[in-house]
Amino acid sequence: MQFYMMKKKFFLPLMLSGLVWFSSCDSNDDNGTGTARMEVRMTDAPGDYEEVNVEIKSVQIHREDGDTESGWITLDEIHPGIYNLLDFANGRDTLLASAELPVGHISQIRLVLGDNNSVKLKNGDEIALKTPSGQTSGVKLKIDAHLEDDVTYMVLLDFDAARSVVPKGNGGYNLKPVIRTITQAIAGGIKGKVTPAEYKPGIYVISAANDTIGGFANESGDFLIKGVPAGTYRVEFITQYGQHNKTIENVSVSQNQIKDLGVVMLPQE
Repeated sequence: MQFYMMKKKFFLPLMLSGLVWFSSCDSNDDNGTGTARMEVRMTDAPGDYEEVNVEIKSVQIHREDGDTESGWITLDEIHPGIYNLLDFANGRDTLLASAELPVGHISQIRLVLGDNNSVKLKNGDEIALKTPSGQTSGVKLKIDAHLEDDVTYMVLLDFDAARSVVPKGNGGYNLKPVIRTITQAIAGGIKGKVTPAEYKPGIYVISAANDTIGGFANESGDFLIKGVPAGTYRVEFITQYGQHNKTIENVSVSQNQIKDLGVVMLPQE
């Protein structure tokens, strides 16, 4: 899992040169958007085939307890394509889709499959997989998760390739996906308010390995840095000429909460 970690040495020259944009950070102007980040990733249990290829067209989530069609929301950051499930065995996974979602309850997830599904046997033969209902209604899975504000979540779809490919008896095969879902919070964040706000510090969340996630406070001094994995960090507030720098040590972040540093007073001349 990548959290867009970067070494601190790449950030500081950018800030001092006046370039104040980081592609690897989240900055929030109002410190309370009421959204959570969700990633949908796919992994696989090994199967006795050379390849099991599944075409995934879209990923949707359902926010209601029922199964009304109006309750389905399509995740907008989707990576459609044909995936060989066996590429993701033995602990490997791949990102299928992600999105910013309103906080609250998520009841189901649905994979909408395409027609280009196939299995490659050990003898090299490649045979089309028929999916009785996956192309139309999609493959629906229960998840029953509650999303908290500003926390990052992962839904892991654990395919069982061996059980998902079903011989028909006439030489053909059906695809009847057997998938286990695992939902967990994977990253929290750090927020607070710097004062005086006009110092506009760059904010660096630095791990023991010296990996860094960066961001800036807004005009009012508020800051929110999301996507911070659980751990203990040093948070540095670096101003343009260094006179108002401040460091806070031993900031502990859990994977399911936003750590609030409160008001951070920067040194004044």
